Amino acid sequence: MDKLKGTVHKYGKDNIDTDVILPGPYLKIHDHAELATHAMEGLDPGFPKKVSQGDFLLTGANFGCGSSREHAPIALSSAGITAVLAPSFARIFYRNAVDGGYLLPIEIERSAVEKISDKNTLEIDVDKNAILNVTTGESFVMKQFPSLIKKIIECGGILHYKP
Repeated sequence: MDKLKGTVHKYGKDNIDTDVILPGPYLKIHDHAELATHAMEGLDPGFPKKVSQGDFLLTGANFGCGSSREHAPIALSSAGITAVLAPSFARIFYRNAVDGGYLLPIEIERSAVEKISDKNTLEIDVDKNAILNVTTGESFVMKQFPSLIKKIIECGGILHYKP
C-alpha cells in the first residue's frame, strides 16, 4: 500500500455520531458528490469547502457511533477524506468504511490525537504502521490492521475481495 499524505482536519471530541457526519434528511440522496456537500454538516457546515482530495479527519474516540448508515463514510470519502484517525471507532462505521472501500479507519493513541493539530500535514505509511507529522517532525504508531482487513482494503472493498 502506498504512503498517504494530506492535511489534518481536527474535530477532537468523542462520540461523533453518524447524524453529525451526515444528517438524516440527506439519506435519500444517492449521488455521492451531492452527499459530500453535506459531510460533517451537523458539526461544521463549512467542512466540505475546507477539504482537499487526500486529506485526513482526526477525531476523538468512538467515531461513527449511532445508526448503521453507510452514507457516513461515503460522504466523507466523496468530500476528499482518505482516512479517519481516532482512538476507536464504532464497529458498524469501521466495517462500512472498510467493506465499501471508502476510507481507512486508522486507530491511534489518544495522546497522538492531542499532539496533532488542525492543518498539520501527515504522512501515513500503512505497511509500517507509522505516521509522521511532517509539520512538527513527530512520529506516531498506528494500530496494525488485521490481515483480513488489510486484504479487503488493498482490494478496494469487500466486493473486490477474492479469498
